[in-house]
Amino acid sequence: MPVDLRPIARALVSVSDKTGLVDLASALAARGVALVSTGGTRKALAEAGLPVNDVADVTGFPEMMDGRLKTLHPKVHGGLLAIRENPEHEAAMLAHDIRPIDLLVVNLYPFEETLRAGGSFEHCVENIDIGGPAMIRAAAKNHDDVAVIVDPEDYAPFLAELEANNGAATLATRRRLAQKAFARTAAYDAAISNWLAASLGEATPPWRAFGGKLAEPMRYGENPHQSAGFYLSGDARFGVATARQAQGKQLSYNNVNDTDAAYELVAEFDPARTAAVAIIKHSNPCGVAEGPSLAEAYARALRCDPVSAFGGIVAFNRRLDAAAAREVVKIFTEVIIAPDADEEAIALVAAKKNLRLLLAGGLPDPRARGLTFRSVAGGFLAQSRDNAVVDDMTLTVATKRAPSERELADLKFAFRVAKHVKSNAIVYARDLATVGVGAGQMSRVDSSRVAAVKAEEAAREAGVTESFAIGSVVASDAFFPFPDGLLAAASAGATAVIQPGGSVNDKDVIAAADEAGLAMVLTGMRHFRH
Repeated sequence: MPVDLRPIARALVSVSDKTGLVDLASALAARGVALVSTGGTRKALAEAGLPVNDVADVTGFPEMMDGRLKTLHPKVHGGLLAIRENPEHEAAMLAHDIRPIDLLVVNLYPFEETLRAGGSFEHCVENIDIGGPAMIRAAAKNHDDVAVIVDPEDYAPFLAELEANNGAATLATRRRLAQKAFARTAAYDAAISNWLAASLGEATPPWRAFGGKLAEPMRYGENPHQSAGFYLSGDARFGVATARQAQGKQLSYNNVNDTDAAYELVAEFDPARTAAVAIIKHSNPCGVAEGPSLAEAYARALRCDPVSAFGGIVAFNRRLDAAAAREVVKIFTEVIIAPDADEEAIALVAAKKNLRLLLAGGLPDPRARGLTFRSVAGGFLAQSRDNAVVDDMTLTVATKRAPSERELADLKFAFRVAKHVKSNAIVYARDLATVGVGAGQMSRVDSSRVAAVKAEEAAREAGVTESFAIGSVVASDAFFPFPDGLLAAASAGATAVIQPGGSVNDKDVIAAADEAGLAMVLTGMRHFRH
């Protein structure tokens, strides 16, 4: 049976991240724990005046090969792997002069940080740790006898445990630390393997792994009976994961999911070209608009569906200013996300104590490569991110009438938005603002009708007798399989259409567009979003 309390008499400390190192080692040394260390860690401890033994003195071999070889030795791994009170193991330790190691403190070469910083291939390779993961796994396997720490956040709790137990660590703590250690090396190896797959251009490697670090446990998941946590993958992509929460209560699972959807959508609009705002409800946009200022863009986005915007998520593509903040706080809003915010804007939002304000530090690049994944029973689906942008597409005029310059601008705008609407997706837009959105319907014609109804309701809400869809353009995320969806848009008042094309009935759809006097352009690329 495992022993509950294991005294800590000897520790091997070798860390890349020196945060809290000297405080930890000082506390251990004060308890009489013998310290063994390597390279820069040993130097830092020695400069702090702490007694520390070089691992080279333990192994009898100097550090060599530019530091690639220093801890891969039986006198290190034997000290970590030996089962205490096992006569055979004890005899082997005695015969080969192997002393037990009771505590391993290791954090790994900063591979993920090097990758995020855009390091060269060779630099990334040199930041792949070998000895660290090997020691971590050895100590974690033998957690009945050895404690392993891979995260500076665990230093203080571990020292508190030693204080409470007269210098010993409990089995429960050793087991918890072992779980974290295995998860850390798994995430580390996942980052390396995915980087190599991307470097090789391998879209579907035979094995695929993902890992992440807990950012925060959530109160619950999509529903109160579901547990959930928010994990950071380490990707260099601005968004909820990089954001500083300036104020407001804790984010929920649904808040994170919806805020991500809002920010990815608004990032489609280059802030150097225009101000843009996206309002999201249940992962779908209920209003998106461009404008000369954030405040004006917000007002135009809100006009599209002010009822659904209540309790929504608002994303800005520029630094939030006071004028825009003043408008947002007029109705109940769950989350605001922007690259940054003025102090006056922050103060205005702070008046709503539950309203979360997230400052992401930048916008995600809509053209960037990356992976998305989704769980299914018994596995998961992984795919490259949809990084197609309408500005990079070759648009083909399919109808007798070509769109006007104003229609073309609105068509591109609408297709940007349709990319972020759950399929089947239909988006009506006019003057660079959505006027009706149809999302997630089982048929495209139903999405067209829903969007048209939304446009009529928005007009009534604004005190306008004529539907906002009249004179609009319409975007479809995928081809029209039959003319009916297109004709529903024409009946609602749309004058031009943008869609991928590719249906076996394209000729019939184009003929119907010509008969209705519509201009239609084809993108040749669809944006299904399930």
